[in-house]
Amino acid sequence: MDPITLSTEMIVVLALLGFTVFLFVSEIVRVDLAAIIVMVLLGGLSYLPGLGGLADINHLFDGFASNAVISIIAVMIIGAGLDKTGLMTKVAATILKYGGTTEGRIIPIISGTVGVISSFMQNVGAAALFLPVVSRISSRTNIGLSRLLMPMGFCAILGGTMTMVGSSPLILLNDLIIATNVDLPADQQMQTFGLFSVTPIGLALVVTGILYFMLFGRWVLPGETSKGDAASGQSMNEYLKRLYGLKADIVEVEVPEGNILLGQSFNDLMDVHHMYIIGSYFKGQRWISPVVETEITTPCRLAILGRKKVIEEMADIYGLNILPELDIFAEEFAPTKSGVAEIVIPPDSQVIGKTAQDLALRKTYGVSMLAIHRGEDTFSHVETEDHEATRIGRVPFRAGDTLVIHAQWENLTRINKDKNFVVVTSDFPQEELRPQKVSWALLFFAIAVGLILFTDVRLSLCLLVGAAGMIVTKVLDIDEAYRAVGWNTVFLLASLIPLGQAVQSTGTAEWIAQGILSVLDGWPIWALQAGVAILATIFTLVMSNVGATVLLVPLAVSIAIAAGGDPAIFAMTVAISTSNSFLIPTHQVNALIMGPAGYRVVDFVRTGGVMTILFLIVSMFMMNVVF
Repeated sequence: MDPITLSTEMIVVLALLGFTVFLFVSEIVRVDLAAIIVMVLLGGLSYLPGLGGLADINHLFDGFASNAVISIIAVMIIGAGLDKTGLMTKVAATILKYGGTTEGRIIPIISGTVGVISSFMQNVGAAALFLPVVSRISSRTNIGLSRLLMPMGFCAILGGTMTMVGSSPLILLNDLIIATNVDLPADQQMQTFGLFSVTPIGLALVVTGILYFMLFGRWVLPGETSKGDAASGQSMNEYLKRLYGLKADIVEVEVPEGNILLGQSFNDLMDVHHMYIIGSYFKGQRWISPVVETEITTPCRLAILGRKKVIEEMADIYGLNILPELDIFAEEFAPTKSGVAEIVIPPDSQVIGKTAQDLALRKTYGVSMLAIHRGEDTFSHVETEDHEATRIGRVPFRAGDTLVIHAQWENLTRINKDKNFVVVTSDFPQEELRPQKVSWALLFFAIAVGLILFTDVRLSLCLLVGAAGMIVTKVLDIDEAYRAVGWNTVFLLASLIPLGQAVQSTGTAEWIAQGILSVLDGWPIWALQAGVAILATIFTLVMSNVGATVLLVPLAVSIAIAAGGDPAIFAMTVAISTSNSFLIPTHQVNALIMGPAGYRVVDFVRTGGVMTILFLIVSMFMMNVVF
């Protein structure tokens, strides 16, 4: 191997690499802005005499049209489309059903699921699809998003090592082996790997990642742990009590077969016991904010809002069963789907002088009115320390009245468009779900995945087929598709691609590799393999994992043959180790989760540092055991 001489262009590239790392670690500017600055510097320096080979100016911005960046844009749109149909909310509800609301149980379920999915599709795609799921779980459990996204993201990366189609380096590996065999004698030819050859290694890595966060997550993850659902419930209670003197809990009650309440109306029960029935369930059907004249049929479930003590007393009187927590209504009354809101009656409203009964408020608008606040007075169906119970359904509305309601957010969004009301509450998800479009969303998602798995069509085009299909069938409109894209992630990745190309095209990468490998000359085979793994890990932090794989596989094969090792295992070491990307947010998955979770580079250094070491130890051990 002829020694490579350090050139001026290489020195400039090394300086830019150091400057990039400095900007990332110091966080003087945001990482996406840092990447843009580095790209601009790279382009500007290429105009200086003697540095023309630093970057091709005509292709400096090709990163924005790269396969990886277009794939990320498309998969974000696909994820938003699935979320728009309510499908991701149902997935979140299923995870919560089995995982509860504790961090220690939710993390392995989310991480394990994403790990398995990413073994058959690009890991960034799996992570992007689960981003809205994790967001909803975070809201439901009050566990910080920063506590959940990093385990999910890391396991998405680890899951890519479970099959030979799970990551780009592994997809490339067999082609690189075939190309390298051309120059090898017959007795040193390498066999290609089967689809599941790496599964034991990848499975061990995913399990290691899950155990790492389960055992040490409370110390290594950023943010603080929380106590789950209670917090969100308490905040609603405190808000109602502080402003309106109301104290209310949402309790799910089971009415047994043939109960004495059979035939009574919801209104009768609400009037006698000063509470609100905000949900009912009978024979597989749910009604939210049901019409108060509805008669009780048994057996059924009721969601009741009121003082828990009063509800318990009522349950004793009628022989009802109180569930320890929301079950059937858990999703409908999650903070992500419903909550307490305030609306004001404007002076020109057509509802002035009318009552809630006149308007059939529940039937027409799908909301439950809890109180009317007028001047210094509050009228409420629930008796409080300061106010007697009032049949608020019969109180005529006046201009300036504030109505305190409990509503599904999608219903509140519709009310927001009604000129008869002014919605005061603003911090709620103002979007309407389109469950009727779920079949179209699933169809185009399946088409995209099918194209990825069973054809040779370019990844970005496969995903764009799914994204475009969802837009054409109006699962999303084009403006919603634009809003679904995390443009900070796009600019971060696209701006770093030219630097990675410069590292490779100027010979800087080969110079670094040659220098490190010369140090390892004469070491035992296991140490050489570990050195190759560390080298691949370092390279994938500063350039694309595909570029690192293409560059290092031939070098690793040469080292293995010279040292008497198995060249196929050394080649596999490179392809596996280029997934060891946890230290800084240059990997596509890390860039994707950084913005939503509010991570800093130091968070990746702290948490990813340990994961990097565990990855090296486990992958080295498993490769030598399996092969």
